[in-house]
Parts: sequence; C-alpha cells; structure tokens
Amino acid sequence: MADEMVRKAQQFINGVYGGKLGIDRLPETGETGWSTMFALTRALQYELGITSLSDAFGPTTLNTLTSKYPVLNGATVPSENFTKIIQSGLYCKGYDGGDIDGTYNSRVASSMALLKQNMGVDFVYPGGNLVPKVFKGLLNMDAYVTSNGGTETVRAVQRWLNGSYVSRRDFYIIPADGNHSRDVAKSMLFAVQYELGMADGTANGVFGPGTQSGLKSHTVSTGDSGPWVQLFSAGMVLNQRPGVSFSGTFTSSLASAVSTFQSFVKLPVTGTGNYSTWASLLVSYGDQSRNGEACDGVTKITAARAATLKAQGITYIGRYLTNPIPDDPDLPEKEIQPGELATIAENGLRCFPIYQTFGRAAANFSYPQGRAAGQAAINAALDHGFKPGSRIFFAVDFDALDEDVSRNVLPHFKGIQDAIADDGNRFGIGVYGPRNVCTRVGEAGHATASFVSDMSSGFSGNFGYPLPTNWAYDQIVTRTVGSGAGSINIDINIASGRDTGQGSFNAPRGQLPDTSLDSDLITAMRTDVGKYMESIGFPNDGGLRSHTHEECFRRVVLEYDSVTTLLAYRYNMRKALIQTTAYWEMRHIDPIDLSVDAEVALEFLTTRSFRDSSTGIGQIFGKTAVLAWNHAVRKGYAEGSIRDVTNDEDKYNIWADCRHDDQFSMSTVPLIHLWNADGAPGADEEETPLRSMRLNYTESETFQILRRYQGTNAEAIEHARQRMALYQIMEKYNSISRHN
Repeated sequence: MADEMVRKAQQFINGVYGGKLGIDRLPETGETGWSTMFALTRALQYELGITSLSDAFGPTTLNTLTSKYPVLNGATVPSENFTKIIQSGLYCKGYDGGDIDGTYNSRVASSMALLKQNMGVDFVYPGGNLVPKVFKGLLNMDAYVTSNGGTETVRAVQRWLNGSYVSRRDFYIIPADGNHSRDVAKSMLFAVQYELGMADGTANGVFGPGTQSGLKSHTVSTGDSGPWVQLFSAGMVLNQRPGVSFSGTFTSSLASAVSTFQSFVKLPVTGTGNYSTWASLLVSYGDQSRNGEACDGVTKITAARAATLKAQGITYIGRYLTNPIPDDPDLPEKEIQPGELATIAENGLRCFPIYQTFGRAAANFSYPQGRAAGQAAINAALDHGFKPGSRIFFAVDFDALDEDVSRNVLPHFKGIQDAIADDGNRFGIGVYGPRNVCTRVGEAGHATASFVSDMSSGFSGNFGYPLPTNWAYDQIVTRTVGSGAGSINIDINIASGRDTGQGSFNAPRGQLPDTSLDSDLITAMRTDVGKYMESIGFPNDGGLRSHTHEECFRRVVLEYDSVTTLLAYRYNMRKALIQTTAYWEMRHIDPIDLSVDAEVALEFLTTRSFRDSSTGIGQIFGKTAVLAWNHAVRKGYAEGSIRDVTNDEDKYNIWADCRHDDQFSMSTVPLIHLWNADGAPGADEEETPLRSMRLNYTESETFQILRRYQGTNAEAIEHARQRMALYQIMEKYNSISRHN
C-alpha cells in the first residue's frame, strides 16, 4: 500500500542522489522495497565519505559509521541530508520520521526509542539515540513487529537474542517479526558459541567441532534454569514444537515436549536436552555420528556390498531409476544396474526408487516437465521391475527459494501428480529436497512423503525450517563403509517408517523393439494424449489451429502405425519419437501455415524460385528434407539419389512430397532425427553428434532429438520440454504393447 511519506522519501533520494552514486532514479510509488533501502544505503555511504559505494551495509560502512558517529542524535548528526536519510529510513520501516526536513527532533528520537524497543535492544541502547548496529537494522527490509503470520512466541526469542548478544562484535540485529529464518538460525549458533565462552573472531555461527564439543557438556534437564535453558527452549520454539513456551526454566512440560520431539526425529527418548537433541534443533543434519536404517547412493549393490549394509543396520536403499547422462564416466552405476534389484531382495534388503534428471535449477521445473518426469519415472520403474504400490521420490536438488517453489516446483509436482493419476495411481509420489520444498509440496497435496536433503544445511530451504511432518528419510551424512569388495560410499539416512520401499520385484522388462499398437490401448492412449495437450493450452477441438486432436491422433498414430513400427525397427528408434514429432507438428498447423504453403507453391510454379517454408504433417522445410535424405542415403539408412541442396527444383520437389504425401512426410521424420543425432551435417548450425540412435536413449538424448527437430532457439527448447511429456505418454502405450 502506498504511503505518502515513503513517496516523499523517494523524492528526496531522487532529488539529491538520483542518477548519481550508482543510484538509479526510484519510481516514486510510496511503497518500500529493496531498491529504496539500497539507495538509502548508498546515500549514507556517500555522506560518510566512502568512495566505493555498494548496496550492502557491510563492514566498511559499519566501521566507518562507528568511527565517525558512534552515537547520533540532534547534537551529533552531521548534516541535514544525513538526518533526512535517517528520517526516510524510519518511514520506510513504518515509523514516524518527522517531516523529512533534516531535523533530528523529538519525533525522530521517540521513533528511534520505539524501534529499539521493538528490536529488543532498548536496554542495551536506551533513549532516542541512533547507534551503528541499529542504523544497519534500519536500512534493510527486516520487520521488528509480527508480520506474515509470525507469532509472539518466536518474536520473544528474536528480541531476547538481539538484547542478549547485540554487543558482541559479529552479532547483528535480526528480525523480530515472529518468523524463523536463516538469519535467526545463524544467530542461535552465535549465541551458543558466546555462551560456550568463544571470543569475538572465534565465534562464527558455524556448527563446527568446537561448538559440538562444547554442547556435549551442556545437557539440560528438568529443574535446570538459566541461559542454556533459554537457548534450548528457543530452539524448540523455532522448530515449531507445539505447546512449548520460551522460558529460562526446564519444566516437566518442556521435558514432555522434548520426548515427543525426540520420538518425531527418531532419537533415543530421554526427555533431556542432550547433545543429539541440541544438534537436531540447531542444524538440519543434526548429530552426524548417528547410524541410520536407510541409505542412498550411486553405486551398484553387489552381494558383498549388501552384506556391508546389513552389518551397518541398513534395511532401506535408495537407488536411481535413470541416469540422464549417457555412459557417464563419473557415475557409471548411478542408474539401477542389471540384476541389482534381485541382489537387494535376495539379501533381505528393500529399495526405494529415486527419479532425478537435471533438477538443479528452477528452469528445470514446470508443469510440462513434471508431466514428463512423472510418466518417465513410471516407465523406468516398470522397466526395472518395481511393482505397483512403491513410492517414487522425485528430486528437487537445488537451493530453491520460496518464490521458486511457488512459481516452478509446485506446478512441476502438479504435473507429476497428473501423470501418476492418469496412469491409474500405480505408484505413490514422494519428494526429495530441502525442508521447505518438501513441506510445501506435501501441504499442496502433491506428495505423501518426503526424503529430506538435510546434508545441504546451507540451503535457504533448510536453514530455519523445521523437519517436514511427513518425512520418510532424513539424509544426514556421507560415509564410506565396509572394506575390499564390500566397500561402498553412501549417504546415511534416518528412516521414520513412513516409507519402506519394496523387497520383491518383477523381472526387468528389457529393451525390446516396438510392435504394433495393441488395439485395446487405443482409447486410453487417445484420452491421455488429449488430456495432456489440453493441459498446456491445446483444446481437443483444435481451437485456432487447423486440426483437432482426434484428426491428428487418427492420422499420425493410428493410420500410420504399421509405417512407424517398420521405420522404428529399421532405424533402431523408438516409435514414440516419430509419433511425438509428427503429432506435435500437426497440432501446431494453423491457417497462416496453410496460406504460406499455397503462396510458396504458386511462387515456384510462376517464377521457378523456391521460397522455403515448413509444410505437411511433419512441418518440414525443403532444405531440411534434402539434407536429411542425403545424409540417410550416404550413411546407408535409406535408398535413393542425392539431391542438390542449392537447387530450387530439388528442394521444391521434396517439399511438395512432404506437403501432399503424408506417408512420405512420416518417413522423413525419422531421417531428420537420425540426421540430428549425427549433428545435422550441412545445416546452418551443425551440432555436436549424439550417440548413434538406439532403443535405450537417455532422457537427455531424447530431449536433444526433439529439440533439434525444431531448432536451437528458446522456443525450440521450451517446446521440447513440452514434447518430452507427450513423448513419455506415447512411450507408455508403446511399451505396454511391446511387452504384452
């Protein structure tokens, strides 16, 4: 909501500093934001005489301010503009800053006193003076009253931390908004270190060996009191333990809550604040000396390794359904290996499947990519022999910010959920990722259990978030166990019992060539393809496009099933590659495309000059068709004569065949795929060759083939992401047909 005094603050910045000092002119909206705070910070640095300005209120700014003006008030403020910066900051924080007239008057002093009271530092810094650390807190976006659903209980912890430790050199004022956060979690570690007696410069807010050693001698229990109990109860409050109050006395009620927490995180239940409990409260991975009943890894489970894991007390093993990198030299056994699941079962172990491709950035997550991931995971799980009923954990392996979760991750998991549902819910859905990701995906109803990447303690989605209530596996440390042939490097996971994987498996399906589509599957396949296309904006009636879903499905999938089966067999290619490309291109044809085709044909017949365009159900350019066919003839993929790619008549003739002859167009699609797999030699933009075409292409290779058909630009990449989901649906029904 716009505030007139914030607008005046923005006008002051623009009038005095705008366009200078690296400060862009601010939109005078009357709404506080980081751009306004950054501008005020730069303005302060300028007034302090700092020559290298930045958005950060860092050590140079703080030290210079402390050296020149350790206490600011009406008598010590150096200039009107300096005071206006303070007054503007107060208004941006929601406090009365006077008239932004450059006068540090009683109104400013009263607001400063209230600000410090809200921060919890009023006893340390009494009165209406402004001191450097408070100034630093003034020029950021932290709130010092409850906001965004914050609680007074958490706020009491935040204010106590500020008031207790703000005098220490490396402790800065944290928010007092009633919400746990990364800054609050780090301040707790500083507080623990200060209470352990660490000096400034030694205390660093890191849960290192010194902190761990010190905590082992500070168990708290019923009847204890003092700062250690305050810190422990604060940890319980920040971890959202129900019914816990922030207190300096360890009561029987707190002991009961501790027992409940210990049971929840699978620690020995003692009701005391021992080291392991401290660790679970302070850092996501907790006590890393613990042994877990579960593990995950990228190494094949052999009989010797299975024996090692059993000796370690491990029952549940997480293994990957796919490896997106073909013949990966770094992780050659990441994907479940032939015979591995049988070995796991024979040794009385159980396996839970993990699906991960390149989920290391927000751009890898969207609804279409989720649809593709869901169906790909189903196909891979069935290929390996997982039976219906198993839960597949889909990975979000990056530091997803909350906005990334909202914008990318949640739609992605909705796509996964829709794919699983359209498959008849044969498999359950789990989520692997940081705590916030797991919690939000679960609360949205897109997953029933979480595999928490708590080893990544620095992730913003772990630091300051409680363990999700639906956690199944908690990943805490990487460890090498066993020796000789039984040696294996694994991630140790604590198991809650919410997921138990599978202990028996079907025989692997193997890589069979495609066969004719089973007639019993046609209706379901038609429905699934149509539902997916509707979900990404293609109505079944065609909308503004020239062809309906029914027409495209009938012509591409049904009428040419025998043709695509033969082509797929001949070229060692999955039928789904041909079907996906032709169906997708045909669905995109619109009246403009048809009009352009007619113009191109008329122009050639009139002038004998060929102006290329994409045409036919495969939307193929004449030049592309010539290059693909020439490549196929030279490589022995197909028979025919070599055409002249510079000759308009040669290009027109093959273009006309693609336009008028659906079977020729369908036969050209796989040749373009083969040409692209070999790097598209002769194209304007040749690409790196892939492995030769094969039935076990990885998802990344399949993606490249689909993308290369369309080009190299951003639209081609985005369309390939959407086509991957379509491919997985096509592959689902082809797979069923060839295994029947």
